[in-house]
Amino acid sequence: MNDLDPAVFLAPLLTPEGRALLDEVRGTEPARELAVATRLRRDHPAALVSAAMAQALLRQRAAAKFGAADAERMFFTPNGVEQSTRASVATYRAERMRALGVTSVADLCCGIGGDALALARAGIRVLAVDRDPLTAAVARANADALGLADLIEVREADVTEVDVSPYDAVFVDPARRGGRGRIFDPEAYSPPLSWAVATALKSPCAALKIAPGIPHEAIPGAAEAEWISDGGDVKEAVLWFGTGTEGAVRATLLPGPRLLLGRGLADPEVRSVGRYLYEPDGAVIRAHLVAEVAEDLGGGLIDPTIAYITADEHHVTPYATAYEITDRLPFSVKKLKALLREREVGVLTVKKRGSAVEPEELRKKVKPQGRNSATVFLTRVAGAPTMLIGRPA
Repeated sequence: MNDLDPAVFLAPLLTPEGRALLDEVRGTEPARELAVATRLRRDHPAALVSAAMAQALLRQRAAAKFGAADAERMFFTPNGVEQSTRASVATYRAERMRALGVTSVADLCCGIGGDALALARAGIRVLAVDRDPLTAAVARANADALGLADLIEVREADVTEVDVSPYDAVFVDPARRGGRGRIFDPEAYSPPLSWAVATALKSPCAALKIAPGIPHEAIPGAAEAEWISDGGDVKEAVLWFGTGTEGAVRATLLPGPRLLLGRGLADPEVRSVGRYLYEPDGAVIRAHLVAEVAEDLGGGLIDPTIAYITADEHHVTPYATAYEITDRLPFSVKKLKALLREREVGVLTVKKRGSAVEPEELRKKVKPQGRNSATVFLTRVAGAPTMLIGRPA
């Protein structure tokens, strides 16, 4: 819940004076905020100036998720910027729903409307529901700001009391943060995952947004589980119902999309480190599909507990980043420092998996200097702390 009053936080910004102020403060640099605010308070109410300045800062933060063109027209709350779906991910999901024949969606726990906007842009009619008055008001303002109000109905209500039967599909994005931060127990979501699943099973089609770290054993057998990354960063996981793909697992990489489907493979065998090391995309790892990538690459693991794939040949794959390994050393700061000095490495990228060493601390200790660059992997090989040094292939 937001503690901010829509009448104070949002309504004044929707007036002609408020909109004019938003245009005037757009793009204000942090160093000039105080001077700009002081000047504007001579002709405008202090509260309105503060609201406009706060909204301008939120729009700047939101540009990374929504793109500058949309963010400059939209309205945000602090929580809304943090918790909303990235536009590229929302667009992908909306297009998938459209391809499934969905024409109307009940968007439950809609937040500031990021997914509702993407669905509407895909030509889908949306009922967007949120119980928080400010959040619902912001979602309504965003639908209007982007010219999508004809396709989006925003309703302030408890999602558990909404009749979703008139809609082709349900999308649920339960709150996964509480007063103490992130919530890891799916039954502690608001609403709980069990309620969301029960609601999904009553709908012809449904998508439930969940935390990427959810235990696989918590995933219902009737669902397809999908992990999505964007630009290499894992953004979310989704449970799909009614798609005819029950029990399937997939990793989806954006942009693209690139889709990797699970084939039910056993864990890859462990091999000695070959010439190439492959770092799987985070969505592949979360989806437990490293075995599929290893099979496609003709490779194996460097350790049974580490998601690094090794192979003797170089293959291009969208599902992993390849590095050519030049050196393998037991972990030793002294040996690494000497090797980097010998190779004249001044730009050092440090990656770790299965190591307690912090990359920044290691970088400070080895003090790289020189005209060359290298990547060091702090990891385990057959259980032993190891450093693998190489470069992008």
